[in-house]
Formats: sequence, C-alpha cells, structure tokens
Amino acid sequence: MTNRLRITVVLTVLFLLYAGIQLYAVAKAQAAFALPGPVAAGLVVWVGLMTVLPLLLWRLERRGGHRLVVTGAWVGYSWMGFAFLFFWIALGVDLLALAARLWEAGPRLTPRQSFLLANTLTLGVAGYGFAAARRPRIERVTLTTPKLPEPLRIVLLSDVHLGAMLGRRRLRRILARVRELDPDLLLSAGDLVDGQTDRLNGLAPQLAELAPRLGKFAVTGNHEFFAGIERALDFHARAGFTVLRGTAVEIGALTIAGVDDPTGAMLGVAVHRDEHALLAGRRPGFTILLKHQPVVDPWAAGRFDLQLSGHVHHGQIFPFGLLVRLSYPMATGLTRLAGGWLYVSRGTGTWGPPLRVLAPPEITLIELRPAQVETLSIAASNPAETNREKFTQPCSTKMVLA
Repeated sequence: MTNRLRITVVLTVLFLLYAGIQLYAVAKAQAAFALPGPVAAGLVVWVGLMTVLPLLLWRLERRGGHRLVVTGAWVGYSWMGFAFLFFWIALGVDLLALAARLWEAGPRLTPRQSFLLANTLTLGVAGYGFAAARRPRIERVTLTTPKLPEPLRIVLLSDVHLGAMLGRRRLRRILARVRELDPDLLLSAGDLVDGQTDRLNGLAPQLAELAPRLGKFAVTGNHEFFAGIERALDFHARAGFTVLRGTAVEIGALTIAGVDDPTGAMLGVAVHRDEHALLAGRRPGFTILLKHQPVVDPWAAGRFDLQLSGHVHHGQIFPFGLLVRLSYPMATGLTRLAGGWLYVSRGTGTWGPPLRVLAPPEITLIELRPAQVETLSIAASNPAETNREKFTQPCSTKMVLA
C-alpha cells in the first residue's frame, strides 16, 4: 500500500466515524421531536457538510480565502467538539437509562427528556472545555545530573497550532506566561503552526520578541507539513527559531538534537529523521532529543538523556485520551526509559475543536541542575501523569554518549 493510499484509507475511516457520531445526534433529535421530513433531511445535509468541512477549509485556505476560512473553522470545529461531547454524554445517558429499566430503579426518561438532558450536560461541559483550553498550566520538571556544570531553565512548548483558531490574543497570553518563567532556552516539539498559514503573518513578530539567552529551537510536527513545509519553515525563521531537521546543536555541555516528523515522507516530502546518524558518536554531555511524536527508537535508548515530544494532546477531549493510548502507549508526562527519560507534553494549544476536557494545556518548565555525585534525580509536578515521586538512579555509563 502506497503512502498516499494509506492516508486516503485512514482519512476515509475517520470521516465515516465522524459522520456516524453526528448521525447518532440526528437520530436522537428525531426520536425526541419526531422531526418533519424536510427538517431531518436538512440535518443530514448539515452532517455531510460538517464532515467534509476540514478538507474544504484546507483547500480554500490555499486559494487565499482567509476570512471565510476563519469563520468556517470556528463554526465547523466548534460543532465538531460539541458533536464529540454529545455522543459520549448521550450514550452515557442511554446506558444509565437502560440500567435503570433493567433494575427497575428511578424514573424512566422519555426520548425527549433524554435528548434535552444530554444537550444540557454537553453545553455545560463544552463551556468548561472552552475556558480550560485558554488556561495553560505550568508543569515543572527538575533534573539533577553530573553532566552539566551550571543550571539551565528550559521552557517547552508543543502543539500550539497557530492559525485560524489560535491567533494574536492567545499567543500573547502564552508568551506572557513564558516570560514569567524567564527561561534560558525555549524549545518547540512541533506543530507550532496549523494548516491555516495565512493568519501567521502578524504572529511571527510576537515570537521574535522573545529572546532567551541560549536561543530558540524547534522540530517539525505533522501540521508543519500539512501547512506546507516551506511556508512553515519561513515562519519559524521569522519567529527566531532554529529548526533542527536531523541536526544537532551544542551549547556548552548541552546537546539538542531534533528530527523531522514522518508525516512529511507520507506526503512525498523529503524528511530528515535518521536518529542513528544523528545520535551515533555524540560527545559526552547532556543530550536532549526533540521529536514530535512520542515514539522511542529502541536503538536510540541510552544515546540521549531526555526525549521531549508532544502530538497526542492527551486526547484533548475525554475520553479520546484512552483511544490515543492504543496508538501511542507512552503515558503523557514522564516515563523512565533504558538510560534516559521521555517527557510527553499535553500540548499548549488546541487542534480542531477549541476545547479541552480533562486534558488541560500546558507550558513545561524543565530545570536542569548540576550535581556533584553521579546520580540522576527527577521530580515532576503532576502525580497522575508524570509520577511526582522523586526518582534517584545511578548514572550509568550507558547514558554517556560516545
């Protein structure tokens, strides 16, 4: 199966699932209100339009229809978030009603009552999710290592998704939080931009004003390729980021290496993701590997000290986090590896629906502290996702790069 055919199959399955979720809502409305034929047909047409709208917006944006893209994105993706939430909530209401009937407990809900209850709950959860998406949490990770002679403060952003849905105001608030943390180094783990690049022109200067003393570095995510890799790279350059595409930089005893996201290869674009060539023969010191997707190359284990990734958004809208774990089994937050660690960010922005439910956005502060003894200890601030308890492990020779 070719890459293009594989993408077509995956997108077809996803669109069919999305259409099915929406048709479930239409069926619930029909059962509740006995809708007239024209109204029911109109809803089916709406479902069809909303299902293909992401593709229509992508094509329209490439033809310069910026204002229409922004309006369509807010309508279409807000509807997507509402449809996802309604599906799970209405399904839960139906299951509870079924259990009540089986056990003959509690009053029975009519189809209309069930529909109205699910809608009310969905509106409440959607409002919470909309507000939560705009309040990134500061997650703190502290590493103590003998491989560095001086302390460093690193801020990690991931999956900001600048574009039609996230513009100047949101970026201004994010950067204000970053400035408060006063980092020595700013890193982006990919998807800094979204597919709608027309809206990025006024955003690069905001990012360019942020100038940590050791610089800003990034890697590509899948959306950099969706947006058009040349335009995405141009935006990164104007924003002051050095994009690591199968390359590494050395800052004193610190090495930062980065690889491209494999999505580019699936789209027929040349990518640079050879971790073997990148990490083989690295000098002793503390090595950070920037890689958008939280997948660890078994060969690379022990050849870096910390891999920083994103991509999964922790599902963004519960319970999609449970489904994400099927494709990406590494937990969000901190995971111990052989000879190193993996940190997976929940992401700073949102893709698609402007909501986050039980998956709050984050800005990550990573503090690297020098140690006099050969130990590596890590403490993180989120017990549920990053194992808050303090780890102390011998710093074996496997963690020193040849």
